[in-house]
Amino acid sequence: MIMRLIDAFSRYFVGGLFIFSGLIKLNDPIGTKIKLEEYFEVFSVDFASFFEWFIPMALPLAMILIILELALGVAVLLNYKMNITTWVLLVLILFFTFLTFYSAYFDKVTDCGCFGDAIPLDPWQSFFKDVILIVFIAHLFWYRKKYHSFLSERVGHYLVGATVLISFIVGMYALAHLPYIDFRPYKVGNNIPEQMIPEEQPVIEYVFEKDGKEVSSPDYLTEEDGYKYISSRIINEKATIAKISDYQVISPDGEDITEQTFEGIKLVIVMHDVKELSFDDLPALARFIEALEGKIELMVFTAIGEAEFENIRHEYQLAVPYYSLDWTVLKAMIRSNPGILLLKDGTVLGKWHINDLPDPGEIAELL
Repeated sequence: MIMRLIDAFSRYFVGGLFIFSGLIKLNDPIGTKIKLEEYFEVFSVDFASFFEWFIPMALPLAMILIILELALGVAVLLNYKMNITTWVLLVLILFFTFLTFYSAYFDKVTDCGCFGDAIPLDPWQSFFKDVILIVFIAHLFWYRKKYHSFLSERVGHYLVGATVLISFIVGMYALAHLPYIDFRPYKVGNNIPEQMIPEEQPVIEYVFEKDGKEVSSPDYLTEEDGYKYISSRIINEKATIAKISDYQVISPDGEDITEQTFEGIKLVIVMHDVKELSFDDLPALARFIEALEGKIELMVFTAIGEAEFENIRHEYQLAVPYYSLDWTVLKAMIRSNPGILLLKDGTVLGKWHINDLPDPGEIAELL
C-alpha cells in the first residue's frame, strides 16, 4: 500500500511538474531561447569555445526542450514506455542539476528560467528543486520495469504524439505573435516608473564606536554625542531590488531622457538588435509610421549602434527619433523585433508584435 502511494506520488509529482514547467516555457519560447544563450555564452568562456556554435541554434533547441518536457510529463502520467521515459528523465535531471549547481556555486546565471518569468528562481533554489526531483525520478527509474501503461500502446502513441504536435503549434503561434500571458514587469497595465521603485525601501544600519565599543543604530549618531562613524550597511538588501532596475533611455547626444519617456502619450517602436531584426517587416512598419505621423509622438528604442541604425533608418524611411537602451531591457519589454508599445504617463496601454500591427483607430480606442 505504501509503495503504491509512493509510486503514484512520484508519477504525479514528476509528470505534473514537467507539464507545468513546459507550459510556462511554451507561453514564451523566446524567454527560454534567451536563457539558453546565456548558458552557451558562459560555457564557451568556462569550458570550450565550441559552445558558441550553439548560440544561433538557441531557438530551435529551446522548442525541442520545451516539447520534450511536455511529452515526458504526459508519458509519466500515462506510464507510457517507462523504460525509455525514465532513462530520458534521469539523464535530463542529472544534466540540469549539474547546470543549476554550477550556476549557483560560481554565480554564473542568476535565474535558471525553470518556470520562466512566472516564478523566478535563483540558482540555489533551482538546484534544490532539481535535487528533490532526482529523488522521485530515481524511484521511478529503479522500478521502471514494473510499470505498465494504463492505455494500449497505440493510444499511448496517439496521446504523446498529439502532445508533441499541439505543443509545436502553440509554441509557433507564441513566436509569431506575443506570449499568451505576459509575466514581465512591462506587461499591459503596469506603470514603468512604479515598477522601478522597490516594494520595500532599504533599511540602513549604522555602525559607530563609543568609549572603545562598537554600537549599531538605525539612526545616524553625531560626534557631538561621542560617536565615531565606522560604516553602514543595508540590512534588508533584497528589498532594494526593484522589478525594473535597468531602464535608462539615452539620446544620440548622450542625454538621459528616461523621465521624459514617462510624460504624456508615446508610441514606442522597439528594435533589439540587427541580428534578429525582421527586415522584411520594415516596409510595413514605415507605412505604419507614416499613417501616424503628426497624430501621436513616435519614438524608437534600440540597442543598434548609431551608424548602423542611421543606415537602416534612411534605407527604410523610418522618420522617427531614436534612443538607446540596453538590449536586455528591450527584449524584456517585448518579444518582437521590431515591436510596438503604447505608453501613457509611463503606463503600458498596449503591446503589438510586428505581425499584428494595429491601425490608428485601435490605438485611439486605448487612449
